[in-house]
Amino acid sequence: MSDSHVFSNGRYTARVAAHGAELCSLCDETGRDLVWNGAAWPRHSPVLFPIIGRLRDNHALIDGLDYTLTQHGFARDRLFRWVERSETGCILVMEDDPSSRAIFPFAFRLALHYRLDEDGLHLHYTLGNPDSLSVLHASLGAHPAFIWPLVPDAPKAGHVVEFEAPEPGHLALLEEGLIVDGDRPSPVEGRILALDDSLFDHDALIFMHPVSRSLRFHAQGGEALVFSWYGFEQLGIWMKPGSDFLCLEPWMGYASPASFEGPFEQKPGLLHLDPGECWEAGWSVRLAP
Repeated sequence: MSDSHVFSNGRYTARVAAHGAELCSLCDETGRDLVWNGAAWPRHSPVLFPIIGRLRDNHALIDGLDYTLTQHGFARDRLFRWVERSETGCILVMEDDPSSRAIFPFAFRLALHYRLDEDGLHLHYTLGNPDSLSVLHASLGAHPAFIWPLVPDAPKAGHVVEFEAPEPGHLALLEEGLIVDGDRPSPVEGRILALDDSLFDHDALIFMHPVSRSLRFHAQGGEALVFSWYGFEQLGIWMKPGSDFLCLEPWMGYASPASFEGPFEQKPGLLHLDPGECWEAGWSVRLAP
């Protein structure tokens, strides 16, 4: 079995890798790749599971035992299994095994379904708990990185994120990757976030309870990248200062509060799936005038 799958619908062509079930490329009909493929950040669209962000000291106390979980978890670095590959999509699955249980002692089944149609690329996640006795405690998030500027030679500072609805709420405050007390004033004016590298000098913008479920990322008068999501409760926006990408990240969960010292299952921002229960979410992206 090959390590990646290319699929197309004429308008878009996508490539997904078995490693991390990662979207590595999304090209329009001109061949322009909308997904980041540079060296400043070595990823494209990693899957964040079973945690999002950092734990304090990378430490999780589960059933009285200490486990080490590094930033964003392990899904992005594991090999997923192909379930289906077609001309316009694919399905990949990752399940627990002895190596995952050594660092995260829960049963799980994580499936990703990629699909292209006339409305763009759609990615649907299904997280299931196959255990007959134990609750699954976990977070799941997306981290797609899109090119910025969208149009070659356009100024980066001329781009904006235009939300579906006004976003007046304060943002979470991060220090060394952990949530700390206090709020970060929102840089959104009404529905408009004017983009600039300096926005990310203190890490990601984290909207804990965004009103919107879609946004437009575009330059003045230019074609827009329309991004929408469902099922997720948080939204992160991030870039590495000095680089040429923008990450639009719907999440179900977030980094640990710096003050949190309890057992993992009490960590804020987790899903709690009963035996046999599933949780679903997804996101879509397309180009529009």
